[in-house]
Amino acid sequence: HVQLVESGGGSVQAGGSLRLSCVASGSTYSIRSMGWFRQSPGKEREGVAATLRGSGITYYSDSVKGRFTLSEDTSKNILYLQMYSLKPEDTAMYYCVADAKAVVPWDWFGGYSSRGQGTQVTVS
Repeated sequence: HVQLVESGGGSVQAGGSLRLSCVASGSTYSIRSMGWFRQSPGKEREGVAATLRGSGITYYSDSVKGRFTLSEDTSKNILYLQMYSLKPEDTAMYYCVADAKAVVPWDWFGGYSSRGQGTQVTVS
């Protein structure tokens, strides 16, 4: 079993930056897919970015492509989401997810068996 803990959220002005972190613990050797989703009140949950460990493959939603960057420190089992040029529409609760398989499609939330509690990002 994998536990995920997010941090790094906060309030920022439009155009600003934030870096989210997701620390994985437990059976981290089993993680194959890892990523971020977000959800704001009244909106559907959206896949933000995800990666297949060891493959170099990273996916981004069209809404964040070019502004957000996913990276990983495998030695510390931390997944980062660097967010630049933030917009008010990026305001949401951001959740870290992971699974032992390659989740297809990558933005299928139900395919991830491990999920964190979320960290709030507010852009004004």
